[in-house]
Amino acid sequence: MSEGDPEPLVARIAGSVGSLDAGEWDACAGTGNPFLSHNFLSILEDSGSVSARTGWQPLPITISGADGRLDAAVPAYVKGHSQGEYVFDHNWADAWERAGGRYYPKLQIAVPFTPVPGPRLLARDSARIPALIAALETVTADNGMSSAHATFISKEDLPWFEHAGWLIREGSQFHWQNDGYETFDDFLAALASRKRKAIRKERARAVEGLTIEHVTGAALTEDHWDVFWEFYQDTGARKWGQPYLTRNFFSLLGERMAEQTLLILAKRDGRTIAGALNLIGADTLYGRYWGCIEDVPFLHFELCYYQAIDAALERGLDRVEAGAQGSHKLARGYRPVPTWSAHFFPDRNFRSAVADYLAAERQAVEREIEFLGDMMPFRKA
Repeated sequence: MSEGDPEPLVARIAGSVGSLDAGEWDACAGTGNPFLSHNFLSILEDSGSVSARTGWQPLPITISGADGRLDAAVPAYVKGHSQGEYVFDHNWADAWERAGGRYYPKLQIAVPFTPVPGPRLLARDSARIPALIAALETVTADNGMSSAHATFISKEDLPWFEHAGWLIREGSQFHWQNDGYETFDDFLAALASRKRKAIRKERARAVEGLTIEHVTGAALTEDHWDVFWEFYQDTGARKWGQPYLTRNFFSLLGERMAEQTLLILAKRDGRTIAGALNLIGADTLYGRYWGCIEDVPFLHFELCYYQAIDAALERGLDRVEAGAQGSHKLARGYRPVPTWSAHFFPDRNFRSAVADYLAAERQAVEREIEFLGDMMPFRKA
């Protein structure tokens, strides 16, 4: 190789994230977002929550240089359905199959069951990213898959996918932003008087007769996970038909990521009646699952939104991301923000049809974000 020649790169497909070196993966993923860590992704695998059997066959794709070191990676999965993604493409699948095509399997670049924005193109050096995207396209096309989908990508990922010609889809979520607040009362003071009073009434009514506990780190026990599993099963059965995660997932989470895990629990007379599971990132508290065995007015808002704000303020975090959808979060001070996904279609005609659909959808999403932003409960300047 002469001086100035590009370094040879090797793209590889692994059978699981767990089979890759944890230190090398995390060097690419960074430490800010716990869902992209080797720990979290391998917990999904080791617990049996993601597998070929569940329709989430792990297929992480990596890029290495001449020294064999893992320099870039994507958490990728071969999908046999469109469940657990939160960016809905069922109508695309129907259209493709009505035209005589086979939509599944497809390639999904995501954190399974987790609508949390973050990087999907994980790299020590951004110079490796074009090779990473090219590898994704090659795997998709060479294996006869209809498409590849990178969901809940970070804003920093956008230009890379756009430059590669992937279609960009826009969505929205509601996030709470710490605008310099030190206490919950500081946050309330920024709201219009009527909204401030409404939140105080909600909080008082929600916790009447209850004790609220925050449990994290070494204090987490299997008893906590037994109780929360009951909540999770009930919520999962009502929302998805069957829960995505296995019971062992929660045990492994407590074993391997206890310091990044926060359970917020509500108790009545010593009995836990509701709970919310959060993960703690470098600057964000991520709300993930909630459940209850007793219906209490406003308790969902208290545990998932207000207590989450309390926990974020206590830790000096910048944001609370409380999951997908939910315009009811608006009145609780959670702002509408855009989210993005990127989509690759080897078939040009299919790509063209989806592009037309996304252009119209994007306009509607942006109008909605603007409209909702004008309805925020904060005091007007």
